[in-house]
Amino acid sequence: MNLFKLSWSNLKAEKLSTFLSLMLLTLGVGIISMLLLLNAQLDENFKRNIKNIDMVVGAKGSPLQLILSAVYHIDNPTGNISLKEAETLAKHPLIKKTIPLAYGDNYKGYRILGTDTSYVSHYQASVAEGRLWGKTLEATVGAVAAERLDLKIGDTFFGAHGLNADSEDIHDDKAYTVVGILARSNTVLDQLILTEVSSLWAVHEKEEDPNAPADTTEADEEITAMLVKFRSPMGMVMLPRIVNQETNMQAAMPAFEVNRLYDLMGTGRVLLEAVAIAIIIISGISVFISLFNSLKKRKYELALMRTMGASGGTLFGLIILEGLILAFIGAILGLVVSRIGMWILSGILEANYHYQFDAFVFLPLEGALFGAALLLGFLAAVIPAIRALGTDIHETLAGG
Repeated sequence: MNLFKLSWSNLKAEKLSTFLSLMLLTLGVGIISMLLLLNAQLDENFKRNIKNIDMVVGAKGSPLQLILSAVYHIDNPTGNISLKEAETLAKHPLIKKTIPLAYGDNYKGYRILGTDTSYVSHYQASVAEGRLWGKTLEATVGAVAAERLDLKIGDTFFGAHGLNADSEDIHDDKAYTVVGILARSNTVLDQLILTEVSSLWAVHEKEEDPNAPADTTEADEEITAMLVKFRSPMGMVMLPRIVNQETNMQAAMPAFEVNRLYDLMGTGRVLLEAVAIAIIIISGISVFISLFNSLKKRKYELALMRTMGASGGTLFGLIILEGLILAFIGAILGLVVSRIGMWILSGILEANYHYQFDAFVFLPLEGALFGAALLLGFLAAVIPAIRALGTDIHETLAGG
């Protein structure tokens, strides 16, 4: 007697209830699996990109906006700051290293970032082709940006003012030349076009105003933000207060702001998880009702199986197997649905923010989720299986 074939035949005989149970279980597992994938990759991206950045200095405004724009490059900057004031701060004895950032232009939606070459070494990235930029209007392109924009060594392009791909304000009098392409590093570098800070100043030079003072000085030069690495933990205690109270700049702490962002996202995530768990529980109840009602219709069939030599344990195993098959198929479909959903979401996020997410990875927590789904199927089938085990052959056949 092939219990698997018999269980499958019984499930196919109850098409509507089987479909309902599978749909609910698929939806619940799919939502939780997708949340696990999204949370894991967001967490990995956030932590990887703020590594060794203790503080970000920029124009006054929203600290979270400053972090999102200067570290993750997914928001607009809060404004510009004086290069001279930033360089004065960089000489503070509690500061070990600083990296200047100047941006505000894009090429087909990919940000053009003025900085120095220490930005590349900060993320431990390497050059795949060519070399790092060294002069004004030379550019080294991140791996993903180069691939999407089809940029190669020696190519030239014009930046557009602003951070939107549809900007019509093209700086067509100053062309950038691609001198290098970075190897993929799975950091923000992959999405950026890197150049000298002076390149951003050069493309934004205005025609000389005859009424303007002739002695334009370095004090007029501005950058957008500065990344800071402290020399000691004392910097975290003293420097934010100094910057915020004694300068025209703002200090934002990446770790603090990212945790605040997680808190803001947390309510929605918890709500979705609660909904998904509720759906899975309802699916377990649906499996139980389906098997229990099916058992009433099959009492005569089960009694005949006993007369043909099937033991009570065989009947018990038959019902349990039906619950496990439902749970197994529902869990598999849920994982497939989560991959499809993540693939669609990844396309949306990449189109809007140029961040890539892998939809086809398997997390250890998803293994636990799969096991929980099987356990749910088993528990939902236990009571119907016990009822099947106690089937009274004589009474059932006499009543049949």
